Amino acid sequence: MGSAGLDRVLEPQGVLPQAAWRLDASPAIGPDEVRIRVQRLNLDAASYRQLAEKHGGDGARIRAEVLEIVGTRGKMHNPVTGSGGMLIGVVDEVGPESPLPVQPGDRVATLVSLTLTPLRITDGLAGWDGRSEQVPAEGTAILFGRSIVGVLPDDLPPELALAVYDVCGAPALVDRVVRGYREPAVLVLGGAGKSGSLALAAAKRAGARTRAVVVSAQERDALHEAGLADEIAVADARNPVAVAEAAGEGADVTVVCVDVPGCEHGAILATAPGGTVIFFSMATSFAAAALGAEGLAADVTMLIGNGYVPGHAEFAVGLLRSTPGVRALFEARLAAD
Repeated sequence: MGSAGLDRVLEPQGVLPQAAWRLDASPAIGPDEVRIRVQRLNLDAASYRQLAEKHGGDGARIRAEVLEIVGTRGKMHNPVTGSGGMLIGVVDEVGPESPLPVQPGDRVATLVSLTLTPLRITDGLAGWDGRSEQVPAEGTAILFGRSIVGVLPDDLPPELALAVYDVCGAPALVDRVVRGYREPAVLVLGGAGKSGSLALAAAKRAGARTRAVVVSAQERDALHEAGLADEIAVADARNPVAVAEAAGEGADVTVVCVDVPGCEHGAILATAPGGTVIFFSMATSFAAAALGAEGLAADVTMLIGNGYVPGHAEFAVGLLRSTPGVRALFEARLAAD
């Protein structure tokens, strides 16, 4: 299966790379490691929002903090949100014992978080203005034997493929959960975003009735045009009463794809007894979700989307190819960035 990268942990000793404060990002590889020549990072939405709000949208200051985080920690691991993102690049070198199905010259996307990926930036992010989640970059990244990687599809622009791979765990998990119910009602908070639109498409394909909550009339109109939701409500996902009203009688499956804190209680209130809440946002508070459900006497199963389901990348790309509305939303978002 390969190593999990313990040799790359500098501090504290004895933890896995994701939990480490600092990693060794040196480019020389071990026997089962792979070195990637970095071309572009995709910052996690919650992480980028936190940085943008902290610096008032000042691109130069956002860029400087990203460089500071990577330089200090040897990885892109936002210390406030705890999240990272992912990257695309070209395979530079493959260790003789690596189990990963790649070879030098392959253009790939890492399907593991930047919070556990040793990363070195060599260009000072000179090609990035700090105003988007996608970050042109030069440097090196290391994958371990137990990492996950995908060769970029030839029929999609790399920026589009990166955006899809960044959230590809969401639709696969939604598909798995929805198929456990008979004709379920599915509610997606943040349905016009990347993970939200894919979650809606997956739910609809699995036979669910779909409802979405979005934050603005503009998002409502875009999602209506995409044809992914049977019903769309405009509400603040942080307002539990508003979310519960938007859900009507209650959803069998509620999916949280909103990149701001404070959406846990609304999702719980909006879910019918015996239903499931899937938290697919790095802004989620485990304590708020667990204690909130207890305080509401809510009989719901709560899942943390961990970003990996077998076959998740192929499933998400397939949805993008076969669902014009999803592709339109992704391309509009990339154009806005």
